[in-house]
Amino acid sequence: MKRRTDCDLTATRMIFSPQWQAGSRPLLTFSGKGFRVHSHQTIVSTLQEIARRYPAEQVSSQLDDVPRMAFNIELVQQTVAPSSLCDVGGGIGIFSAACASLGIKATLIDDFGDAINSICGDRALDLHRSCGVSVVQRDVVNEGFDFPPSQFDCISCFESMEHWHGSAKRVLHGMVNSLRSGGALIISVPNCVNLRKRITVPLGRGKWSPMESWYEAPVFRGHVREPDTDDLRYIARDLGIKDVRVIGRNWVGFQSPNALIRLLTRVSDPCLRFISEPVREYLPDRNQTLNRVPPRGSDN
Repeated sequence: MKRRTDCDLTATRMIFSPQWQAGSRPLLTFSGKGFRVHSHQTIVSTLQEIARRYPAEQVSSQLDDVPRMAFNIELVQQTVAPSSLCDVGGGIGIFSAACASLGIKATLIDDFGDAINSICGDRALDLHRSCGVSVVQRDVVNEGFDFPPSQFDCISCFESMEHWHGSAKRVLHGMVNSLRSGGALIISVPNCVNLRKRITVPLGRGKWSPMESWYEAPVFRGHVREPDTDDLRYIARDLGIKDVRVIGRNWVGFQSPNALIRLLTRVSDPCLRFISEPVREYLPDRNQTLNRVPPRGSDN
């Protein structure tokens, strides 16, 4: 198949981190060749039902992650309403399984090298397969993305790129090439200069990762680089994307074992989301981007 032309890419839209509130409106999702409207509650219920089918030791953590996953699904479907989606680096997370259960043809690609995979084995991935997810084991950094052109309506990469031990350039170009006309690329990464770090680093608290995970583990799987907003815009320019949006949300604090941090997050998160956008994108703990591929032959 012919590779996408430059004029196709220049109108591609890229978003780094959702800004609207999950559940603020119903979704349009593909079901076969038609659309089906899913309410926020339907998405949450689907996620909860799947979470309870995980191995017993994983149920609690998956249920805790339902709000974030519901938000990500709404982001995807409000943006592109995909009939096909590839989730890169999703591991045993619930996102791709829920997408498949909601009628999207979902592919999950990961090297499945995290410690949790050794603990759970194939049990969690068997759940994904039972939901209809096509599971592909591949190290995309070393082996490449390696899907045909114009394969997917949407490609997502949530909280994965910061772990890659190697340049993301070849992988991201492969992702864009595998998007269909009108498709979307959504990337979510930690923000290396979020508000919490701006406060805690001057106080002497802000280590990049636990010492044990870097020094004691045979293979370091922690964060190699957490992009900031300028990094994300650099990536967009390299991909030839001119319509770029960077928006953010705060998720880590909601799951903190510290009750005070959870309370402060509940208070601060709505405030941060209503701050003017030029400031807002620099403060959240997570930034996401969306790239939209225009119709073939478009000059916009």
